[in-house]
Amino acid sequence: MTYRGHSNYVWAVAWSPDGNHVASGGMDDTVQVWDATTGERTLTYHGHTNGVQALAWSPDGKCIASGSWDTTVQIWDATNGRWVFTYQGHADIVGSLAWSPDGARIASVDDHLRVWQAH
Repeated sequence: MTYRGHSNYVWAVAWSPDGNHVASGGMDDTVQVWDATTGERTLTYHGHTNGVQALAWSPDGKCIASGSWDTTVQIWDATNGRWVFTYQGHADIVGSLAWSPDGARIASVDDHLRVWQAH
């Protein structure tokens, strides 16, 4: 199946914990969430001001963390696309993200590893 909807390169993908959805982040500054079975786009998140380089679903599947060329990590609700929280402090592109298995922390990387308390 091919999912189409970004207007520029896609740099990041992540499966939901239940395997029913896949999120994609691209240089069009958006994150899009897709139904993995039908290929239908279910959400588009527009919170970043530059390309999205990294994605990670929370272990419970309720939130998505997105890291960007705008140097932020943003947390948003995977059910409705609403912004939850923004982490600032990186000096460069956020290139990778991971939630802790218990969902209490988020790790992000530019040229340094940072660990944040999840909100």
